[in-house]
Amino acid sequence: MSETASFLRYFPYEAPYDHQREAMGRIHDALDEGRDVLFEGACGTGKTLASLVPALEYAEQENKTVVITTNVHQQTRQFIAEARAITRQQPIRTVVFRGKGSMCHIDVGYQECQELRDTTRKLVEQEQELTDLERRQQELLDAAQDGNEQAAKARSSVMDELEAVEEGVEAIDEGNVCERFYANLTGDTDEFYQWLYDDVRTPDDVYEYAHAQGFCGYELLKEGMEGVDLVVCNYNHLLDPMIREQFFRWLGRDPEDVVAVFDEAHNIESAARDHATRQLTETTLDGALDELEEVDDYRVEATERVVAAYREALRAVYDDGLGIGARETLDETWEDITVDNEEGRDDLTLAFLDAYEGPGYKQDLEQALNLGAALDQQYQEQYKEGETTTRKECRVLQASGFIDEWMSGSAAAGTYPVVSVRRDESGVYGRAELYTCIPRQVTEPLFEELYASVLMSATLRPFDVVEDVLGVGTDHEDGPLTMAFGEQFPPERRRTYAVDTPALFASQRDDPGMQETITEVLTDAVEMTPGNTLAFFPSYAEAERYFHQVETDATPYLDRPGVRAQELKEEFVADENAVLFTSLWGTLAEGVSYDDDDARTVAVVGVPYPHLDDRMQAVQNAYATAFGGASGLRPDARGTSSHADEDKGWEYAVEVPTVRKTRQALGRVVRNPEDFGVRILVDERYTASNAAELGDYSVYRSFPEEERTEHIDIGPGKLKYAMLNFYSDMDAWEGEPPQP
Repeated sequence: MSETASFLRYFPYEAPYDHQREAMGRIHDALDEGRDVLFEGACGTGKTLASLVPALEYAEQENKTVVITTNVHQQTRQFIAEARAITRQQPIRTVVFRGKGSMCHIDVGYQECQELRDTTRKLVEQEQELTDLERRQQELLDAAQDGNEQAAKARSSVMDELEAVEEGVEAIDEGNVCERFYANLTGDTDEFYQWLYDDVRTPDDVYEYAHAQGFCGYELLKEGMEGVDLVVCNYNHLLDPMIREQFFRWLGRDPEDVVAVFDEAHNIESAARDHATRQLTETTLDGALDELEEVDDYRVEATERVVAAYREALRAVYDDGLGIGARETLDETWEDITVDNEEGRDDLTLAFLDAYEGPGYKQDLEQALNLGAALDQQYQEQYKEGETTTRKECRVLQASGFIDEWMSGSAAAGTYPVVSVRRDESGVYGRAELYTCIPRQVTEPLFEELYASVLMSATLRPFDVVEDVLGVGTDHEDGPLTMAFGEQFPPERRRTYAVDTPALFASQRDDPGMQETITEVLTDAVEMTPGNTLAFFPSYAEAERYFHQVETDATPYLDRPGVRAQELKEEFVADENAVLFTSLWGTLAEGVSYDDDDARTVAVVGVPYPHLDDRMQAVQNAYATAFGGASGLRPDARGTSSHADEDKGWEYAVEVPTVRKTRQALGRVVRNPEDFGVRILVDERYTASNAAELGDYSVYRSFPEEERTEHIDIGPGKLKYAMLNFYSDMDAWEGEPPQP
């Protein structure tokens, strides 16, 4: 430790905890070896600083840049706070980066912005050339007036060039330019960068400062990233391959010169899957066909044959898949239609081949791709020249590009073809999607490119699942360094009860007896809580069910899908005696702190397996094929039959993510050493006493061992007495405690 203790100069507080010091030393050693790190730490272990401090020290020594990234807004705010604390002690240059969409001062799309930048930069370059030529012609004029005949001849040539450049400047000036980006290129930005590096500025700070000065803050931020010590950003900037390439260019770094720290790393799997998934809506196909009506080109006929056949096939597939009366029940939520077949090509591909009429779809598709590229280039030039006020999107290129991907990739391993349908104000329309089942296809190349990565989370275990699913550490002979630190707060200030209620399988949720039992347990939990209670359920529907059934003196709050959860959370924590009913798969189960009186008790009702639809089945099958074991469903929320223990499909795709979600929810309370609270797991599948009898149905052994030892099995009728005793020991009641 003494050899690496110099990293402590980046530690901004009096002294690290012992476990924090150990983690920092091990991470520094791993970075020295070029190894990735998988780091699980319960709430209060100081994961952020334990990762940042050695990373910053190592980066300074080896001339690298540290990037810390998350997909949770609250964590970004925490990173900013920690970076500010560090820079007070050991000055570092930090940039907090955010996407263009929320920072654009003139509210234009990505393509328009790109064209505006190019045109504006060209204008500035030509204006500079014009200035240089004017200076040169004046110098030659002075020389000619002094009798230099050579200067007179040279000036004539310069004047011709000057006239041509002037015409070019006038032409560009009549087109579309961005005045704010123009100010960036021509104004004095030194004061901005001095301000930027004096402290850790948020993107909102940058936007407001730049807006007041007439600059484009987003472009200034991009220019200011090169050579910084630390960048705080969103997952998108690393997980999206196109954005990542630009991001590293803005950093002025090759990937092997970047140390990346991923927070809430258990979310990388789903985020990477989203970034890899490709989609095409019927409206884009319609737009492509409309676009072709305005085009005079020999490739139009071939393009129409391909696009029209694909649109016809898409409609036929969802019409056949909806069934009688289903069309009338559609709403704005996408509803999947199964098109995948165990043998042979998918239904959409077959329908396309059936609908297509022409000399050959491959040669027609090649013509369509060429036409799309040509049209896109044409739209780019029109916008640059000011012939159009907006940068037109090329639907032909979008449609033909996706059709090409579908025909070549819908049968690829790890890809699941699916058709979805919805209804909005314009009517019913469909969508084709290539859903990526195995995120490793996206993440493994990233981890191999980076110098090293630290993946941290309060719920990262089992580590072997992370290694397999994400492909972490494959480029090092020893694999990734793994370490886990459990609860660091006083154990006497928390209780975790596993309530022995019957298993809440999906098939049992409508049973009146089951509902009565759950209602009684939740009522006791709320009444015996000196403050606020969080109640998490397998779905929003179940949350709403018990919102109506649980009757106590506490104010009930119901979280609904599509409603801003932050406002609801603020109302809830402002209350002193409330209960919040929500889904475990919503936005309030992780990345949200409920400190001290914000919430005293949290209850997770049932084992909240996700909705087991065709996509989830596809992921299970892909994982089973990639990582071994049987495919198909294991014991799920419906209580279906079991497969063998070696079924990696079920374990990796369903059980591990579900238990991680449950552990995240339990971590919403007891957030600091002085805090206290009760965590409740309501289902016999969580109990130790039933683990052997339930076999594969039990999830007890899916929790880390040190967490299992804190689970106290308890009967439904005894929960209220146990909670009363615990909270009385904590002296939590302002007056007399309630009577059971």
